[in-house]
Amino acid sequence: MAIYRYDSTFEGFLSCVFEYYEQKPASLSIVPNHHNALSIFDTKETIITDPIKAERVWKGLKQTGGAKTTTAIYRAFLSEKEGIENTLLSYIIKLFKHQTSIEDYTDFDVVQIRKTVKMVGREKHRMDAFVRFRETKDGIYFATVAPDFNVLPLISTHFKKRYADQKWLIYDLNRKYGIYYDLYTVETIELALASDINTPSKATIYFTEEELQYEALWQNYFKSTNIASRKNMRLHLQHVPKRYWKYLSEKRPS
Repeated sequence: MAIYRYDSTFEGFLSCVFEYYEQKPASLSIVPNHHNALSIFDTKETIITDPIKAERVWKGLKQTGGAKTTTAIYRAFLSEKEGIENTLLSYIIKLFKHQTSIEDYTDFDVVQIRKTVKMVGREKHRMDAFVRFRETKDGIYFATVAPDFNVLPLISTHFKKRYADQKWLIYDLNRKYGIYYDLYTVETIELALASDINTPSKATIYFTEEELQYEALWQNYFKSTNIASRKNMRLHLQHVPKRYWKYLSEKRPS
Protein backbone atom coordinates (compact mmCIF):
# COMPACT_ATOMS: atom_id res chain seq x y z
CA MET A 1 0.00 0.00 0.00
CA ALA A 2 1.15 3.52 -0.77
CA ILE A 3 1.25 5.87 2.20
CA TYR A 4 1.09 9.64 1.70
CA ARG A 5 2.26 11.61 4.71
CA TYR A 6 1.38 15.29 4.88
CA ASP A 7 1.56 18.31 7.21
CA SER A 8 -2.01 18.04 8.61
CA THR A 9 -3.20 21.18 6.81
CA PHE A 10 -6.20 21.26 4.50
CA GLU A 11 -4.01 22.45 1.63
CA GLY A 12 -1.70 19.55 2.38
CA PHE A 13 -4.59 17.10 2.16
CA LEU A 14 -5.72 18.57 -1.16
CA SER A 15 -2.14 18.27 -2.41
CA CYS A 16 -2.31 14.55 -1.55
CA VAL A 17 -5.51 14.24 -3.58
CA PHE A 18 -3.75 15.90 -6.52
CA GLU A 19 -0.83 13.45 -6.24
CA TYR A 20 -3.23 10.52 -6.13
CA TYR A 21 -4.58 11.47 -9.54
CA GLU A 22 -1.05 12.05 -10.83
CA GLN A 23 0.39 8.73 -9.62
CA LYS A 24 -2.74 6.52 -9.51
CA PRO A 25 -1.53 4.06 -6.83
CA ALA A 26 -3.52 0.82 -6.60
CA SER A 27 -4.23 1.47 -2.93
CA LEU A 28 -3.52 4.52 -0.84
CA SER A 29 -3.71 5.75 2.72
CA ILE A 30 -3.24 9.41 3.64
CA VAL A 31 -1.90 10.05 7.15
CA PRO A 32 -0.59 13.08 9.06
CA ASN A 33 3.17 13.35 9.54
CA HIS A 34 2.86 12.52 13.25
CA HIS A 35 1.14 9.20 12.51
CA ASN A 36 3.44 6.34 13.51
CA ALA A 37 1.37 3.18 12.97
CA LEU A 38 2.91 2.26 9.62
CA SER A 39 3.96 -1.15 8.31
CA ILE A 40 7.49 -1.80 7.04
CA PHE A 41 5.88 -3.16 3.89
CA ASP A 42 4.14 0.11 3.03
CA THR A 43 5.56 2.50 0.45
CA LYS A 44 5.86 5.83 2.23
CA GLU A 45 6.03 9.21 0.54
CA THR A 46 5.95 12.66 2.08
CA ILE A 47 3.74 15.00 0.08
CA ILE A 48 4.86 18.63 0.15
CA THR A 49 1.98 21.09 0.40
CA ASP A 50 1.58 22.88 -2.92
CA PRO A 51 -0.95 25.76 -2.88
CA ILE A 52 -1.32 25.70 -6.67
CA LYS A 53 -2.12 21.98 -6.76
CA ALA A 54 -4.44 22.36 -3.78
CA GLU A 55 -6.29 25.20 -5.49
CA ARG A 56 -6.77 23.11 -8.63
CA VAL A 57 -8.34 20.30 -6.62
CA TRP A 58 -10.50 22.74 -4.64
CA LYS A 59 -11.71 24.45 -7.83
CA GLY A 60 -12.58 21.06 -9.31
CA LEU A 61 -14.55 20.11 -6.19
CA LYS A 62 -16.51 23.37 -6.32
CA GLN A 63 -17.35 22.90 -9.98
CA THR A 64 -18.35 19.27 -9.49
CA GLY A 65 -20.12 19.23 -6.14
CA GLY A 66 -21.00 22.84 -5.42
CA ALA A 67 -20.75 24.90 -2.24
CA LYS A 68 -22.68 22.46 -0.04
CA THR A 69 -20.34 19.62 -0.90
CA THR A 70 -17.13 21.59 -0.44
CA THR A 71 -18.37 22.93 2.90
CA ALA A 72 -19.04 19.37 4.06
CA ILE A 73 -15.59 18.21 2.94
CA TYR A 74 -13.88 21.07 4.76
CA ARG A 75 -15.86 20.64 7.98
CA ALA A 76 -15.32 16.88 7.99
CA PHE A 77 -11.58 17.46 7.57
CA LEU A 78 -11.56 19.81 10.57
CA SER A 79 -12.85 16.96 12.76
CA GLU A 80 -9.31 15.51 12.77
CA LYS A 81 -10.87 12.07 13.25
CA GLU A 82 -8.42 9.25 12.63
CA GLY A 83 -8.82 8.05 9.05
CA ILE A 84 -10.99 10.98 7.94
CA GLU A 85 -8.53 11.72 5.11
CA ASN A 86 -9.21 8.31 3.58
CA THR A 87 -12.97 8.61 3.96
CA LEU A 88 -12.79 11.97 2.21
CA LEU A 89 -10.50 10.63 -0.52
CA SER A 90 -12.93 7.78 -1.22
CA TYR A 91 -15.79 10.28 -1.37
CA ILE A 92 -13.86 12.64 -3.66
CA ILE A 93 -13.01 9.80 -6.04
CA LYS A 94 -16.71 8.98 -6.33
CA LEU A 95 -17.54 12.66 -6.73
CA PHE A 96 -15.18 13.15 -9.67
CA LYS A 97 -16.24 9.83 -11.18
CA HIS A 98 -19.94 10.74 -11.22
CA GLN A 99 -19.32 14.46 -11.87
CA THR A 100 -22.08 15.50 -9.51
CA SER A 101 -22.80 15.78 -5.79
CA ILE A 102 -23.56 12.47 -4.09
CA GLU A 103 -26.87 12.31 -2.23
CA ASP A 104 -26.94 8.53 -1.72
CA TYR A 105 -27.47 8.20 2.02
CA THR A 106 -26.88 4.45 1.87
CA ASP A 107 -23.30 5.12 0.80
CA PHE A 108 -20.88 4.48 3.67
CA ASP A 109 -18.65 7.50 2.95
CA VAL A 110 -21.62 9.85 2.62
CA VAL A 111 -23.08 8.64 5.94
CA GLN A 112 -19.75 8.98 7.76
CA ILE A 113 -19.15 12.47 6.41
CA ARG A 114 -22.68 13.62 7.28
CA LYS A 115 -22.30 12.34 10.86
CA THR A 116 -18.92 14.01 11.20
CA VAL A 117 -20.15 17.32 9.79
CA LYS A 118 -23.01 17.34 12.31
CA MET A 119 -20.62 16.78 15.20
CA VAL A 120 -18.31 19.54 14.01
CA GLY A 121 -21.28 21.85 13.53
CA ARG A 122 -22.50 21.26 17.09
CA GLU A 123 -19.04 21.99 18.46
CA LYS A 124 -18.84 25.17 16.38
CA HIS A 125 -22.16 26.44 17.74
CA ARG A 126 -21.14 25.63 21.31
CA MET A 127 -17.94 27.60 20.87
CA ASP A 128 -20.03 30.52 19.55
CA ALA A 129 -22.11 30.36 22.73
CA PHE A 130 -19.60 29.49 25.44
CA VAL A 131 -16.45 31.47 24.63
CA ARG A 132 -15.88 34.07 27.36
CA PHE A 133 -13.41 36.91 26.87
CA ARG A 134 -11.31 38.56 29.56
CA GLU A 135 -9.64 41.91 28.98
CA THR A 136 -5.86 41.77 29.26
CA LYS A 137 -3.62 44.60 30.38
CA ASP A 138 -2.63 44.98 26.71
CA GLY A 139 -6.21 45.92 25.84
CA ILE A 140 -6.98 42.64 24.07
CA TYR A 141 -10.02 40.54 24.89
CA PHE A 142 -8.61 37.06 25.38
CA ALA A 143 -10.18 33.61 25.61
CA THR A 144 -8.86 30.06 25.72
CA VAL A 145 -10.72 27.06 24.35
CA ALA A 146 -10.04 23.35 24.00
CA PRO A 147 -12.63 22.07 21.50
CA ASP A 148 -12.92 18.45 20.46
CA PHE A 149 -12.53 19.49 16.83
CA ASN A 150 -10.49 22.15 15.05
CA VAL A 151 -13.30 24.70 14.86
CA LEU A 152 -11.39 28.00 15.15
CA PRO A 153 -11.54 28.52 11.37
CA LEU A 154 -15.34 28.18 11.58
CA ILE A 155 -15.99 30.62 14.43
CA SER A 156 -13.87 33.56 13.24
CA THR A 157 -16.65 35.15 11.15
CA HIS A 158 -19.14 34.99 14.03
CA PHE A 159 -16.81 36.73 16.47
CA LYS A 160 -15.60 39.26 13.92
CA LYS A 161 -19.20 40.38 13.39
CA ARG A 162 -20.20 40.23 17.05
CA TYR A 163 -17.12 41.96 18.45
CA ALA A 164 -16.15 44.19 15.54
CA ASP A 165 -15.19 47.14 17.74
CA GLN A 166 -12.60 45.43 19.95
CA LYS A 167 -9.38 43.51 19.53
CA TRP A 168 -9.69 39.89 20.53
CA LEU A 169 -7.75 36.65 20.58
CA ILE A 170 -9.15 33.13 20.89
CA TYR A 171 -6.49 30.52 21.61
CA ASP A 172 -6.88 26.76 21.16
CA LEU A 173 -5.04 25.07 24.03
CA ASN A 174 -5.12 21.66 22.32
CA ARG A 175 -3.76 22.75 18.95
CA LYS A 176 -1.43 25.51 20.14
CA TYR A 177 -2.64 28.28 17.86
CA GLY A 178 -5.13 31.11 17.93
CA ILE A 179 -7.15 33.55 15.83
CA TYR A 180 -6.52 37.25 16.41
CA TYR A 181 -8.70 40.17 15.31
CA ASP A 182 -7.00 43.59 15.11
CA LEU A 183 -10.16 45.61 14.24
CA TYR A 184 -9.59 44.97 10.53
CA THR A 185 -8.80 41.35 9.78
CA VAL A 186 -8.64 37.97 11.50
CA GLU A 187 -5.25 36.27 11.41
CA THR A 188 -4.04 32.86 12.52
CA ILE A 189 -1.22 33.18 15.05
CA GLU A 190 1.06 30.99 17.13
CA LEU A 191 2.39 32.14 20.48
CA ALA A 192 4.04 30.85 23.61
CA LEU A 193 1.21 30.94 26.11
CA ALA A 194 2.03 31.05 29.82
CA SER A 195 0.84 27.87 31.54
CA ASP A 196 -0.57 29.81 34.48
CA ILE A 197 -2.70 32.28 32.51
CA ASN A 198 -5.96 30.69 33.68
CA THR A 199 -4.80 30.28 37.29
CA PRO A 200 -6.89 32.45 39.67
CA SER A 201 -3.85 33.35 41.77
CA LYS A 202 -2.04 34.74 38.70
CA ALA A 203 -5.00 36.55 37.14
CA THR A 204 -3.82 39.98 38.28
CA ILE A 205 -0.65 39.58 36.22
CA TYR A 206 -2.48 39.24 32.92
CA PHE A 207 -5.93 40.81 33.26
CA THR A 208 -7.17 44.28 34.17
CA GLU A 209 -8.51 45.06 37.63
CA GLU A 210 -11.82 46.12 36.06
CA GLU A 211 -12.10 42.74 34.33
CA LEU A 212 -11.54 40.85 37.58
CA GLN A 213 -14.04 43.04 39.42
CA TYR A 214 -16.64 42.46 36.71
CA GLU A 215 -16.00 38.73 36.87
CA ALA A 216 -16.47 38.74 40.65
CA LEU A 217 -19.74 40.70 40.31
CA TRP A 218 -21.01 38.27 37.69
CA GLN A 219 -20.17 35.29 39.88
CA ASN A 220 -22.00 36.86 42.83
CA TYR A 221 -25.01 37.62 40.64
CA PHE A 222 -25.06 34.05 39.36
CA LYS A 223 -24.95 32.69 42.91
CA SER A 224 -27.62 35.07 44.23
CA THR A 225 -30.09 34.25 41.45
CA ASN A 226 -29.58 30.51 41.78
CA ILE A 227 -32.51 28.94 43.66
CA ALA A 228 -31.17 25.75 45.24
CA SER A 229 -34.62 24.17 45.67
CA ARG A 230 -35.31 24.49 41.94
CA LYS A 231 -31.94 23.21 40.77
CA ASN A 232 -32.24 20.62 38.00
CA MET A 233 -28.68 19.48 37.33
CA ARG A 234 -29.72 16.96 34.71
CA LEU A 235 -31.42 19.65 32.62
CA HIS A 236 -28.55 22.05 33.25
CA LEU A 237 -26.02 19.54 31.93
CA GLN A 238 -28.13 19.00 28.81
CA HIS A 239 -27.88 22.69 27.95
CA VAL A 240 -24.37 23.32 29.30
CA PRO A 241 -22.29 20.10 29.26
CA LYS A 242 -19.72 19.97 32.05
CA ARG A 243 -16.75 19.99 29.67
CA TYR A 244 -17.70 23.57 28.68
CA TRP A 245 -17.79 24.88 32.24
CA LYS A 246 -14.12 25.83 32.11
CA TYR A 247 -14.98 28.57 29.60
CA LEU A 248 -17.64 30.24 31.76
CA SER A 249 -16.93 33.02 34.24
CA GLU A 250 -19.77 31.89 36.50
CA LYS A 251 -18.18 28.43 36.78
CA ARG A 252 -14.62 29.64 37.31
CA PRO A 253 -13.24 29.30 40.86
CA SER A 254 -13.13 32.67 42.61
